[in-house]
Amino acid sequence: MEIYVANNSGFCFGVKRAIKLAENTLNENQNDEKVYSYGDLIHNPQVVEKFDKKGLKVINDFEKEKKGTIVLRSHGIHPNIKKKMIEYGHKCIDCTCPVLLNIYRKIEKKVENGYEIIIIGDKNHPEIKAMVGYCGEKYYVINTKEEAEMIKNKKNLYIISQTTNLVEKFFQFSDIIKGRNENVVIENTICDATSKRQNSCEEISKKVDCMIVIGGYSSSNTNKLYDVAKKHCKNVYRIETFLDLPLKDMVKYKKIGLTAGASTPDWLIEEVVEGMEILSKDEFMEQIEGSIKKIYPRDIVKGTIIYVTETEVMVNIGYRSDGIIKLDELSSDITKKPKDLFHEGQEIDVYVIKLDDGEGNVVLSTRRVESLKDWQNLVEKFNNKELVEAEVVKEVKGGLLATVDGINAFIPASHITTSFVKDFAPFIGKKFECAIINLDERKKKVVLSRREVEEKELNEKLDLAWSKLSVDDVLTGTVRKLTDFGAFVNLGDVDGLIHVSDISWNRIKKPSDILSVGDEVEVVILKLNRERNRISLGLKQLTKKPFELFLENNSVGDVVTGTVINLVDFGAFVKLKENVEGLVHISQISHNHIEKASDVLNIGDEVEVKIINIDEENQKISLSIKELLEKPVVETVEEEQHEQEAVIEEEKEETKFENQELDNSIGALLDIEL
Repeated sequence: MEIYVANNSGFCFGVKRAIKLAENTLNENQNDEKVYSYGDLIHNPQVVEKFDKKGLKVINDFEKEKKGTIVLRSHGIHPNIKKKMIEYGHKCIDCTCPVLLNIYRKIEKKVENGYEIIIIGDKNHPEIKAMVGYCGEKYYVINTKEEAEMIKNKKNLYIISQTTNLVEKFFQFSDIIKGRNENVVIENTICDATSKRQNSCEEISKKVDCMIVIGGYSSSNTNKLYDVAKKHCKNVYRIETFLDLPLKDMVKYKKIGLTAGASTPDWLIEEVVEGMEILSKDEFMEQIEGSIKKIYPRDIVKGTIIYVTETEVMVNIGYRSDGIIKLDELSSDITKKPKDLFHEGQEIDVYVIKLDDGEGNVVLSTRRVESLKDWQNLVEKFNNKELVEAEVVKEVKGGLLATVDGINAFIPASHITTSFVKDFAPFIGKKFECAIINLDERKKKVVLSRREVEEKELNEKLDLAWSKLSVDDVLTGTVRKLTDFGAFVNLGDVDGLIHVSDISWNRIKKPSDILSVGDEVEVVILKLNRERNRISLGLKQLTKKPFELFLENNSVGDVVTGTVINLVDFGAFVKLKENVEGLVHISQISHNHIEKASDVLNIGDEVEVKIINIDEENQKISLSIKELLEKPVVETVEEEQHEQEAVIEEEKEETKFENQELDNSIGALLDIEL
């Protein structure tokens, strides 16, 4: 088996941009405001589900929701709707694809010049619903050849396309309109990525036995790729995930092509590619037969009728050999003939009597299908959302094979437990309570989840833990993880975050400057958000501010020791033992006149200084080295005047420096990503 992957598949630039903006919005939401997506962010249910778990709620009526931040999806939005959102009090994060924004500008310019706008596309698609908001009063949205033919005897028409349209379709309809009207401007607004994706899909479709198209079922561009593939390849499968593939069919094909829509994430594509690579291996059929594809006597399996004679029916059941239904096993009604009941190509459920009739055929029965009750019991449990006991039989590709009341079931790797599983061996032979997450009665497929049971148990445990927490509680925890924006602290059954700004009263670059993984720390709860499972913790709040400690230990006139940490034109900043900073103005460094502080001092110098002033309101400390030095015998009037001028200059420079420092602090805060 050879696998060909289209060069242009998966996320386009616009989708990547939308996802990045949405992720940033969620991460930067430090005020615990509601974050919404106006409609699905992109047309992919797996991506939408992941964002839902992160706190991005999909809404369709913003007026019914609490004021918050609305992420506007990549397909764009009607300008009037966006205006109403802002008027209502919502903050909008516009994730509209830049390609669409450029189209909006082109439309507006043509409207100003007196053109009527014609859009070739689906009027119900969100992209078109947004686009018409820029078309003025006269516009048409067409999507069929008949609709194109109805536009005639008009002047000054501007034809554009839905960005995910078929190129062939766009130019066909455009030519029809151009031939019936005067002064028609045609502009191909199909996204370049869409065109390349379709061309690549067409190229591969011509040389393979089978095409697989991956993407959300509501994705327009994915549907277009399916249409392109169908033109050139007889066997085309439209799927969302690898689990949607009929594996028994895939084994038939020697050359398989694969493409994906613009809203399909890379991890879904990789999942399918990896699965197909497994299919290409010689041992695949053996593995299939030993797992989900394995059949046993008394199993009920799905088959396709190969042929029907007067005495028997031959059935393909996806096994190493075909199955045969003899006349006495066809029906309880002995008057019925095989051709009265079945026809070639028909899919039927059959009961496995034995695996070999002596001639290599599997012996089957349709008469006995109704006699088995185990399957019915399982269906009933599924409908009632009852848990079932599953016994793990063996490891298979992608997960575990288990049995429930004698019926084979599949536990995907992602549903074995709440954490990532690398080694499946410890689960073999074990019994677990599982939830039935998918049951296909027609295909006789059962998919189980142990993870859902654990998650429910965990949520109950979390609910209990959260019920014991309150703001201002002081707790002891262990540092579990360090990031640039803070430290995650384990409090037992839950984790909390100490933001970098709440670790120390002193300025630090990163949490690791103060903390290490494994440290036991005492923290106070600052904020609780149960809905988003966020606990904000504080470390510095349990200690006194450095300036308060300084005031307790020092007074004006005290002589202290410090270290020079910064030199500026107007003086030197000295760090004292309480981790506060004081300023030695240039006029307080020496009795002699100096041009700049660096002429006398160096960063890192340990100096003895006298506290000459403490401004408690503004938390400023003025220091002097000069007052600890022997005063010269003679001081001229000119020197005294110079000193007074220096004091005035000190005040000006201090103010300038404080403003700069404030700006820098604000800038630093804005760069923090929580």
